Amino acid sequence: MSAGGTGTKHLLVRNHNFRALMVSSTFGVLGNAVAAVALPVIAAVELDASNFEVAALAGMTFLPWLLFGLAIGVWVDRLPRRPVMLASLAARVVVLALLPLGYWLGFLSTPLLFAAAFLAGIASVFFQLADAALVQQAVTPDELMEGNGLITGSGAAADAAGRSVAGWLTTMAGASNTLVVQLATSVVSLIAIQRLDVKEIVQPHTERRILHDMWAGLRYTFSTAPLRAILLNAALWNLGGNIAASLLVLLVLRTLGESEVWLGFLLAAASAGGAVGGITAHSMGERFGSGPLWRWSMVPGVFGYASLLMLTPGWGMLWGVLGMFVMGASIAWNIVVGSSFRQRVCPPGMMGRLGAASRTVSWGMLALASLLAGVLAETLGIREAVLIGVLIASLAPLVALVGPLRGVRRLEDLVEAPGPHLGTPEKGLGTSGRA
Repeated sequence: MSAGGTGTKHLLVRNHNFRALMVSSTFGVLGNAVAAVALPVIAAVELDASNFEVAALAGMTFLPWLLFGLAIGVWVDRLPRRPVMLASLAARVVVLALLPLGYWLGFLSTPLLFAAAFLAGIASVFFQLADAALVQQAVTPDELMEGNGLITGSGAAADAAGRSVAGWLTTMAGASNTLVVQLATSVVSLIAIQRLDVKEIVQPHTERRILHDMWAGLRYTFSTAPLRAILLNAALWNLGGNIAASLLVLLVLRTLGESEVWLGFLLAAASAGGAVGGITAHSMGERFGSGPLWRWSMVPGVFGYASLLMLTPGWGMLWGVLGMFVMGASIAWNIVVGSSFRQRVCPPGMMGRLGAASRTVSWGMLALASLLAGVLAETLGIREAVLIGVLIASLAPLVALVGPLRGVRRLEDLVEAPGPHLGTPEKGLGTSGRA
């Protein structure tokens, strides 16, 4: 492990491996933010896709988590993570380059758009699981909250910048041409990853079948009360919240008749809130306790999503800008606390499978939410579908407030975690986390 110590210097200064990971992550998020705005605008404006197609498109990048997440998690644990990240970034560049090329040469179509989003999603599964495993090995356990907060904050700031720029660029240069920005940021991420110098901990090669290791990852994910509570909370939020988020393009462009610029402002506000949340998560956890911060974080987030129901053309869009900012900060606090806890307790050889299993459930909800959003928009209407999403999202903080972690002040004290074979707790861990 290359942690860089715990001196008085800032984590970014004293730890060059963390610095490389943060640069890679930040530029990756910047490019993804541009693509997140450009892809649905390509469908809605350039290809005149149906409401269902526009909403369902958002789920294509998350569908691979449902289909392949567990298997990819096994491979990430068996392989060195740095080469996996480099290969996945290169694959994503090639796939997304097909879209502006198709626009220029006249073969861009809705099926190609869906296929590109799906293949880019597969590459993202590899990248994000390997990235989370390397963060765990690049810092010490006591630096996880600080490191995750910095990565979340810088990523959210990059997301805000990317979505703001994308909203303007799609209007000025066209949505397909805007994807060129995403390709450039991927190159920067590639360069940063090449600078990593972490002595990786990789699962020893065994004769066990992939299905055996996939099942071990699932068992581990549901093995303790804290892990189960964090997963259920995230799954409910992603299901409800992404119904609303998947319909944002349709709500702004078709229902309200506003431009892509306002769409960019709304998305950027959520990301700006995420930057504030990520930067302040460590200090708020120290002041109020990571437990209360995790339990209460999504309460204002629900009201943030509910502000979308108040949107009206013109200055009435500002309600949504404020609400999305609040929502972004809320979810950042929740993510930093939950991610840090999982990284703190999980053995390095299990990290890929834990990340895969938890995201298969929680991020798989994003794919299902997009499909459900499309169906609801076609059958009930766009605003009605957003309302249903907000109601489902409100179950997430309710579960956190009344669930098994309702009285816990510091989640980091719940450090019981079964060993790699799920037989005994890891050496040196406590005994207070099991249900």
